[in-house]
Amino acid sequence: MKIIILLVTISLFTTQYCVAQTSKSSDNRSNLQFGLKAGINSSNVYDAQGDQFVANSKIGFAAGAFACIPFGNLLGFQPEILFSQKGFKSTGNLLGSSYDLTRTTSYIDIPLLFAVKPTTFLTILAGPQYSYLLKQRDEFTSTLNSSAQEQEFANDNIRKNILSFIGGVDFNSNQFVLSLRAAWDLQNNNGDGTSTTPRYKNVWYQATFGIKI
Repeated sequence: MKIIILLVTISLFTTQYCVAQTSKSSDNRSNLQFGLKAGINSSNVYDAQGDQFVANSKIGFAAGAFACIPFGNLLGFQPEILFSQKGFKSTGNLLGSSYDLTRTTSYIDIPLLFAVKPTTFLTILAGPQYSYLLKQRDEFTSTLNSSAQEQEFANDNIRKNILSFIGGVDFNSNQFVLSLRAAWDLQNNNGDGTSTTPRYKNVWYQATFGIKI
């Protein structure tokens, strides 16, 4: 909730700033542009199923590149490629023993965003996203601390290719851009369904600051 309030506050201040800068900014909506961005994710999970599985949000890093491909002044296409950390913190029960788990998943995210550009300082974006799981790190502790439980997490059939939906806004000021996103997985994590760890889908909020080249 604190992250959401922070993002809303940033967007409000940025909107006011961009409005003030509109008269000073050139209209680049019809120009092909490229850029770099970096920021944070606040991630959690939904559609979770597991024995007493309770998840809390986790902060991760996000960074990458994007391109703004115009279809005139009002419409466009914005593909991106990002290194994106997601995950969650959870407590639950496995094999009759309680556990604490902090899961960090590192993805390559490829959003394919359709853009609506009503003004020079505001871009509205939405579209599908393809994600590929590069690495998963689990910090696992239990009351028994048994190797069998740890091995059961390590041997899971985890899905590596995930389709998601993402939407958000960009606030533009000359070559700088503040991007706010909300996204959620359309597929769950446990591959063909044989995974024994809790089943879930990722959901995350993202705030990045970028520069257009």
